[in-house]
Amino acid sequence: MTILPAIDLKDGKAVRLTKGLMDTAKIYSDEPWQVAKRFEELGSEWVHLVDLNGAFAGTPQNLEQIKKIRENCNLKLEIGGGIRDEETIKMYRDLGVDRVILGSIAVKNPQFVKDMAKKYRVLVGIDAIDGMVAVEGWAEVSDMRATDLAREFANAGVEAIICTDVGRDGMMTGVNIAFTKSIQEASGLETIASGGLRDMSDIKALIEAGIDGTIVGKAFYEGTLDLEEAFRKVKQ
Repeated sequence: MTILPAIDLKDGKAVRLTKGLMDTAKIYSDEPWQVAKRFEELGSEWVHLVDLNGAFAGTPQNLEQIKKIRENCNLKLEIGGGIRDEETIKMYRDLGVDRVILGSIAVKNPQFVKDMAKKYRVLVGIDAIDGMVAVEGWAEVSDMRATDLAREFANAGVEAIICTDVGRDGMMTGVNIAFTKSIQEASGLETIASGGLRDMSDIKALIEAGIDGTIVGKAFYEGTLDLEEAFRKVKQ
């Protein structure tokens, strides 16, 4: 299993939200690149970046911080939030981002995602509220079931699906393993759990369930998960 520690970017700072609500943002660092460096020191291979402003604006909004992260660490980078066209994907590739996460556009234009997956390393982000797909920075809930969207990309060349239970995001109440498994089974793709992770018991439960990866956010920032210990556990 792969652990992907997360940095959510809002107004150039590293923050965490509760249930995806922008007005709940808690600032953890004014220099996100320093957080990425810390992840590297603890043994991470990846950092999961989200441009929160970009998710709402539909275009990248935190490029200076993303450049600084790329310049100051050797981690592999993945990013989501506001990626709606190929020009943005190319721009991120030129910046040294390894793979991009397509979310809202995957609901509105699945063919675009399939086309991009033939050219670039693409992940699909499926964010759900009560099993229904949420879009536009989770501000809107669509009438599509998350499992139906996952099935859409079963043989499309997409590298993985990141699935978030929005109701648990930032709550540290435990990962929704049943939801994650339903996405994994519907798509047949590598599936990364997001939302609700609290401590080592979640890491162990995810490993036992055969989940391919997990995003670690608030559990690291609030100190309920020892990230170094978590990396050791998955390497075993």
